[in-house]
Amino acid sequence: MENKIDLKFKELEKKKKKAFIAFITAGDPNLSVTEKLVLAFEKAGVDIVELGVPFSDPLADGPTIQAASQRALKKHVNLESILAVVKRIRQRSQIPIALMTYYNPVFHYGEDRFTAKAKASGVDGLIIPDLPPEEGHNLIRAARQDGLATVFFLSPTTTSERMRRVAKSSTGFIYYVSLTGVTGARRQLPGTLRRQVELAKRFTRKPVCVGFGVSTPAQIRAVAAAADGVIVGSAIVNAIAKQKNSKNLVQHVSSFVQHLAGSLH
Repeated sequence: MENKIDLKFKELEKKKKKAFIAFITAGDPNLSVTEKLVLAFEKAGVDIVELGVPFSDPLADGPTIQAASQRALKKHVNLESILAVVKRIRQRSQIPIALMTYYNPVFHYGEDRFTAKAKASGVDGLIIPDLPPEEGHNLIRAARQDGLATVFFLSPTTTSERMRRVAKSSTGFIYYVSLTGVTGARRQLPGTLRRQVELAKRFTRKPVCVGFGVSTPAQIRAVAAAADGVIVGSAIVNAIAKQKNSKNLVQHVSSFVQHLAGSLH
């Protein structure tokens, strides 16, 4: 059975469309809202959802997502409770879901146990920023056995030799980090981004999606000119934070996401 992420990219390719990938921190402001947001995002034009697993020391994340992680951790959100939410979502939606988690929670859970439980819950892919493919052999093997995609990172500083290795180890898609530094909305993206993505695509036929810093419709369109997909995180997490005490949070945030996704589709 083919992975839902692979099927989504094939479907988009046939339609000559690019993927809109939305990131949210699971459990911010609570897991019930996370579940509602994912279901609303599917209707809003999101192609793939990245669910962030809150972690106390998120090295790749800027202040926006760090704060979201802290809010979720205060609610005692963990891998087990997030997988339960994915399982509930699967009863109502087949939208592809990738978990973005740091390696520490996976290590403590046990790699084989984690991939088996993730698959059984309905997860389609894994994104682990602090696990390079050179050190991820066991997890890659376990994920392959359970039919989960493993998404690894390229950045502006990645050498050609390493691009080959990352391309070989990645399944689902390759995550191209648009800039050096941490996540967070930026006013401007690097002028060299298009050229860098085109260089990365010389090493692979797998989809290359760009994230970190992408936050406006104009940036989304500019990135999509070169990439196969666009990942928006901090701008959406900011929108959630602004609405955290509102009864209409899901409606407001999904409208914002629909506006962003519409600029791509």
